[in-house]
This record gives sequence, C-alpha cells and structure tokens, in this order.
Amino acid sequence: MSLSPQNGRYTDTRAPTLAEGWHLERLTRPSRLFGANGLRTGPDGRIYVAQVSGSQVSALDLETGALETISAPGSDIVAPDDVDFDPSGNLYVTEYYDGRVSVRGRDGRTRVLRDDLPGANGITFHQGRLFIDECRVGGRLMELDLKGGSPRVLAENLPLPNAMEVGPDGLLYYPVMGTNDIWRIHPDGGTPERVVGDLGAPDAVKFDSKGFIVSTQGHTGEVLRINPQSGEREVLASLDPGVDNLTFVGERLFVSSFTGQITEILGGGRTKTLLPRGLSWPLDLTVGPDGNVYVADGHHFFVLQPGGELETVATLFSPGFPGNLRGLVAVGDGEFVTSTTTGLVARYRPADNACEVLAEGLDQVYGLDAGADGQVVVAEFGTGRVVSIRAGAVEPLASGLQKPLDVALAPDGGCFVSESGAGRVAHVDAGGVPTTALDGLQHPQGVLVRDGQLFVVDAGKKTLVALDLKTRARQTLASGLPVGTPDGVVLKPLRGIAPFTGPQAPFAGIAAGPDGGLYVSGDAEGSVLALRKRAS
Repeated sequence: MSLSPQNGRYTDTRAPTLAEGWHLERLTRPSRLFGANGLRTGPDGRIYVAQVSGSQVSALDLETGALETISAPGSDIVAPDDVDFDPSGNLYVTEYYDGRVSVRGRDGRTRVLRDDLPGANGITFHQGRLFIDECRVGGRLMELDLKGGSPRVLAENLPLPNAMEVGPDGLLYYPVMGTNDIWRIHPDGGTPERVVGDLGAPDAVKFDSKGFIVSTQGHTGEVLRINPQSGEREVLASLDPGVDNLTFVGERLFVSSFTGQITEILGGGRTKTLLPRGLSWPLDLTVGPDGNVYVADGHHFFVLQPGGELETVATLFSPGFPGNLRGLVAVGDGEFVTSTTTGLVARYRPADNACEVLAEGLDQVYGLDAGADGQVVVAEFGTGRVVSIRAGAVEPLASGLQKPLDVALAPDGGCFVSESGAGRVAHVDAGGVPTTALDGLQHPQGVLVRDGQLFVVDAGKKTLVALDLKTRARQTLASGLPVGTPDGVVLKPLRGIAPFTGPQAPFAGIAAGPDGGLYVSGDAEGSVLALRKRAS
C-alpha cells in the first residue's frame, strides 16, 4: 500500500523521508476514525461519531463519505462517548473518563455543563429535557438541569447502564450491560420495569419508526429488534463483538463498532460497510514464531494477515482477556506477555482463553521485553522505574527515570529504556545504573535491539533512529512518520476509569521480523508500517 493522505483522522500530507537503501510501506490502510462509539444523526442529516480514545467528534456525510472533524484531539472535549442535540442544534457530549457533560454551541464554543458525573455515558434529549447515565458499577440514571442545577436521580446502583432513548410510549428505555437486560422508567420517576433479559451485553437502545427497540449487543455482536411489549426478539444482523451504538437516518440503520467500523444494516441479515474497521490506537506490536505481526490495540488484539487484513485474535469480551492491552511481546507459539492500562502484566494464551497474572498494581506500565530465561522487564511510567518480573517476584532494576515508556533487553545482560521525559534512551547495566546510550531525541517511545543495533521511534520528531552498538554510528532511517501527535497539538490526559482502564496515552511500538524488516505502529493514523532494506 502506498503512503498517501486520506480523508478522516490524519491529514498530514508530507511524505516520509527515508535513508538511502530503505523502503517503507503501509501494511494496513489507515483508520479514518479513532474507533467509533456514540452515534447520533444531526440536524444536518450527517452522522455524528464520538471517539473516546481519540478525544474526537466527527461528522460523516452519507452521500459523499466525507468526514469532518467537529472537535479535534487537544480541544476542550475529552474522551467523548455519546452525543445528542438539543432542539436548538447545540451538541451535548458525555466525556466518559472526566465524568463530564459538555455543550458545544452552534458557534463552535464549548462549555462544561457538569463535571461531577463519574462514567458519564448515555445521553438523550426528550422534549427539551436532558437525560444521562453513568456506565460504571453503581451508576446513576439522571435528568440534568440545563441551567446547571443539581441533577434529579431517577435510578441508582445500576451495573453499567449505557446509551438510551425515550420510546413512543413516553418511557425512558436504558440497557444495563452488567445484568444483560433492558429496563424502562417514566421520565418523571417511579419504579423501573425490566423489559427483556438474557441479552449479550446490550450497550445501546434506540427505536425504529414502528416503535420497536433496536439494540446492539457488545459481547455477541448482534443487532436485535425487540418488541417492547412482549420482549420477542429478532436478529437483524450478526457483526463482530464490540458493536457499540446505532442511529437511524430516516429508515436507514447504522451501527458503530470499537474498531471504527460503521455498518449499514440492510435487512434480511445483509449489511454494508460504510467505514471499514481499522486500528484505533495501535500501541505495541510483536512478531510471533509464525512470522505474523500481532498488534495490541486496547480493547482488541489483532494479527495482520497477508494483504493487510486485520484478523481479530481476541477482544475485551473474550474469556481470559487480560484487559486494555498496551505492551506486547511474543514468547512462544500462540503465547504472549502483555501489559495493560490497569497496571497488569500477564502471560496470555488467547487460543486457550488463558491468562496468568505475572504482576499487578503497577503504575502505568507501557512497553516490555522478555528473555529466554523467563525474565520479563517492564517500563513503569508512573514511578519512573524499570522493573524485573521473575517467578512471581517484582524487583526494581532502575529508578529515577524520567517518564520511561519502553524497554529492550541488551546483549550485555542490562537493558535499554526510552526516557520520554529526558529525550534519551538510557542503558541500564546489571547493577541498575543508567547511562545515556542515545540522546538528542524529543519523545522517544518504542525501542528494539536486533543484530547489534538499537532502534528507537522518536514520536516527537517523527523519526526512526538506529544506533550501532559497537561503532556508536547513528543513522536516521526514516523521518516524517505518521506517529505521535500533530505539530502544535497538546493532548488532554485520558484519565481512564476503574476498574476498566487506567490512564491512557499514545505509544508507538516497534518490532522486527525474521527477514530483518522493522514494523512500527503508525499510531497517528492507525496503521502498521514496515521498513525494509531494498534488495541490492
């Protein structure tokens, strides 16, 4: 695949510059969205898409396929999960990680309506009244005062309520993922009534023109049509797990997925892909003994197939899934060691649905590496440490590091660690003493040692740098890579929400294949890049 600009999330048109003798190709198409969460049809007929991981809201034109960024990463809206419009056309957004509801006016200005709603998620307007819920254990369903007064609680102690809507009977219908059912309540309050149960993690409820519930099932991937009176259900479509929300444009039905896919449900079990799935935030990657490239993408774990297709290995809903994936290294056939955003390090065998916890309670772990003797070394960003995990014991190898992000075992028994806060890669010897191995960097992230060379992805300068460990010769292999954030953009922190995820941030990993090829997470555009030497 060629490297070219595309309409959507990444708009940098500069072509990467390569060192002589090297060739760069994109192995996957870039993603047009940072995943896709809440959907709502706007007053202009476009579909508005909330993207939690990218802190972005986009509008999709069904006629042209064009995407317009309504609220960009680094703007006032952070981690938007669901959206709706008031009767005047102002956009209201739930900000999941910050526990806020914000309003983006028709003039483009944004203000916070409330900031004390942990897990704020589902949102809907009805006759000028605003209702939201909190997708967390013990969540609440509330009506918000549009003037900023205290909320009115309709229901509480709910296990993971999600996207909701008022039905034609005037009752407010809301799914509860934790109990796999859908409930309804009068907007003025009263006793909630269970409508239907034994579902597959229902994460959204909307209504079609005939008054039937249409609900996405995050765990099973089904899109169900449900009679709100009898509870009788019909499967409209079966998609991959991770479907998240839906909207109608007239009689047309569209469904979002965590992967950024937008699918039209055509009836009779038929579907049409409007936006293809992609990588939300490709983080770390690794090459398995089978020669395939595996990618950690938060809620999803992918393997890259020939031709650039992403095949799902596991998802958030898979049994034994460790959690929101970040660091990744293959340690055997079908076996991986991974770190998660919740501070977990685990040995993971997805084919067996098996997860063995090696360490937990760590503070913002990112990249890791594993030795043949079973040792695992991990960069712990929150504490400024590199730790060693062996036989259940967690021991610090080095401390006092400045925002370490990745680690690679060194040939001399030590390790290399990227210090994003110091603009360098440090070498940590067997005694735990760090010294500078490579400096003059801006925001080093993924590091790799192969064949006597140290490779580092500098997401700040958007370069891939190589250092010969014997001669100390340094070479920039590629510049202008689609990694990191756009120039001038400062991302707002993604705080996460316990127990599902901890703090999140972009991370561009690097791996090497048996042919000497280098693989880089193009996290800015959501792709996997391959850098290889040209055949002489």
